[in-house]
Amino acid sequence: MSDPISAGLGLIDTFLNKFVADKDLAAKLAMQARSEEFQGELSLLLGQMAINEEEAKSDSLFVAGWRPFVGWVCGFSLAYNFILYPIVKYATVILMEQPPELPVLEASELMTVLLGMLGLGGLRTFEKRSKISREQL
Repeated sequence: MSDPISAGLGLIDTFLNKFVADKDLAAKLAMQARSEEFQGELSLLLGQMAINEEEAKSDSLFVAGWRPFVGWVCGFSLAYNFILYPIVKYATVILMEQPPELPVLEASELMTVLLGMLGLGGLRTFEKRSKISREQL
């Protein structure tokens, strides 16, 4: 299943190809639709960056502290899932006749939270292309 933006652009392309006879006009309209979609996404990203900047300035632990908290929880969970769990599981199998069942964290859900928090949705790419560094913020 594709994302809503790609689906919407696909519908626009299908509409233009079926109902606009002039191929140059259809290409121009498709480019304009993509440009408007890009501008909308860009304004959302810029708005989120402004919110993030204001949150980071806050002295309140409940405003500025949630990202570090989520980062530490995700980091610990990854360390547990991929380092600690296999070692402890191996040790319990060797040392115990009937080892207990250890809890396993759901890695796919964890990665969704972690990747979203890290901004792999494009914010860092936007900053790099705009030549924005940490020192400038």
